[in-house]
Amino acid sequence: MMNERIKERRKARNLTQPALAKTIGVTKATISLWESGATSPKGENLHALAKALSTTPEYILYGVAERSVERNAEWVGEFEPWDSGSALGPDEVEVPFYMEVELAAGHGIAEASEYQGPKLRFAKSTLKRQNVDAENAACVRVSGNSMEPVLPHGSTVGVDTAASNIIDGKMYAINHDGMLRVKMLYKLPGNGLRLRSYNIDEYPDERYEADDLKHIKVIGKVFWYSVLI
Repeated sequence: MMNERIKERRKARNLTQPALAKTIGVTKATISLWESGATSPKGENLHALAKALSTTPEYILYGVAERSVERNAEWVGEFEPWDSGSALGPDEVEVPFYMEVELAAGHGIAEASEYQGPKLRFAKSTLKRQNVDAENAACVRVSGNSMEPVLPHGSTVGVDTAASNIIDGKMYAINHDGMLRVKMLYKLPGNGLRLRSYNIDEYPDERYEADDLKHIKVIGKVFWYSVLI
């Protein structure tokens, strides 16, 4: 269980709840809630907790073996694309990595032409767990600070281009009048759409009525992301 992993890692690091709380910048009560399973760490707190416990968000959330995570470092931080000469493992599949295409996590940038260049490797089991078909998956970089702290500038996101139906509060890649952006989307009455950023102090919600949606195309749902802490 996630709460048990948090408690075990804290004790392994010889940290008290108050000490861990101070390191992360939360209250002791928050740590107690995480360790009891009443709530769970999310976003910036999740990354900060993983760093304080010398582990990874994947281990905290799913119990992924740390040695496995380190061996597959392209999953959790900065990484280099595999070249075409590298042999695929039996449980691996390649996903296009459009390094010249950035999803603008701010006001957006002009969409660049797609190209069949570098690719990133995913475990087939990981894509299956997310119900993503490899043929519909693509990875791109995020630019800007509107999705911080969850998606800092330079993060990489995986997009399922077959998942264009909007689920309120989920992150999607969109083509907004020729610009690629990543936002949380919410449906509005009358077939309208609200775009929300995590950095809501600098980037207030954007509301679009049905007539405006001809300028917005949902590319796909974000199913994975990798950031540097």
